[in-house]
Amino acid sequence: MNAVSLPAASPALRLHASGLLLAFAIALAAWWLGRQVPLIGGPVFGIVIGIAVRNLFAPGENFSPGIQFASKQILQWSIIALGFGLSLTQVAKTGLHSLAVTLVTMTVAFVTALLLGRVLKVHDKLKLLIGVGTAICGGSAIAAVTPIIKPDDHDTAFAISTIFLFNIVAVLLFPLLGHALHLSDLGFGLWAGTAINDTSSVVAAGYSYSTAAGDYATIVKLTRATLIIPICLVLAIAVAMREKRAAKHAGVTSDFSLRRIFPWFILWFLVASAVRTAGLVPVAIQPAIHLAAEFMIIVALTAIGLSANLRKMASTGVRPILLGLGVWAAVAVSSLLVQVVMGQL
Repeated sequence: MNAVSLPAASPALRLHASGLLLAFAIALAAWWLGRQVPLIGGPVFGIVIGIAVRNLFAPGENFSPGIQFASKQILQWSIIALGFGLSLTQVAKTGLHSLAVTLVTMTVAFVTALLLGRVLKVHDKLKLLIGVGTAICGGSAIAAVTPIIKPDDHDTAFAISTIFLFNIVAVLLFPLLGHALHLSDLGFGLWAGTAINDTSSVVAAGYSYSTAAGDYATIVKLTRATLIIPICLVLAIAVAMREKRAAKHAGVTSDFSLRRIFPWFILWFLVASAVRTAGLVPVAIQPAIHLAAEFMIIVALTAIGLSANLRKMASTGVRPILLGLGVWAAVAVSSLLVQVVMGQL
């Protein structure tokens, strides 16, 4: 009797297997470390370990396809999965009070990134990544715009590392400054929610001030997070128009296609959010969906770390860090100023 042979793995699976397994293995370790040290978090551990593995052990070319797949496709899937955990109705309703401050700080972030980045001679894509990360929601915002503007992986890693540095500073510094300035619970919550980038850092700073400040800061932060949707759409249109102009100047027929450039994962994110808002996601499975989204983000950022070249990052120098500091400081000060003007402190 002949043995039954198992079907051979598909060529695509064989092509991606080694890189995906490496990214998943590191992501598992990063996820566990993030649980032990939540102030740092799994995504940062993932990208740091990924960078270390890439630059100490230099995985071979056979790992590249799987790593690239994880850094792009799994990244988009993670953004869609996040939509199932975000009720747009609730955030819009409870976050309306913070909208004016949020819009001002976003504008300040982008303008400062543009002007200061020009002075520091930081190139456009890194400038945009740092601006978006500071304006909206740190690593999640950087992850969302990456498939649209297509920066080099070491630029993405540098931007996330820069944002993380100032998140840590904010968690330690903001509560001290809040007490020194005698901010109310809601005033501090609004400040932390609009001026600290990453959600975990907002929560850490808010609840270290008071429970009321933490609750309010979290709601403000969720309101900021929803603004990544129009930002991504604007960026997609801008990229499409630039490609069309470049083709025209080169005297060639443009292959511009809105369907090709459109960030479809953002549309599916909206669908997922609508499903959650309509109450169609059972409460029992929401924690599992959130965990899956969190882990996919760690896998994707680990893959970005595995693609990052430290030599290229070092050649960028200290200027992106100075840019991150300048944008972060401008956002923190403008948030307080707007609250003073509006009498919300």
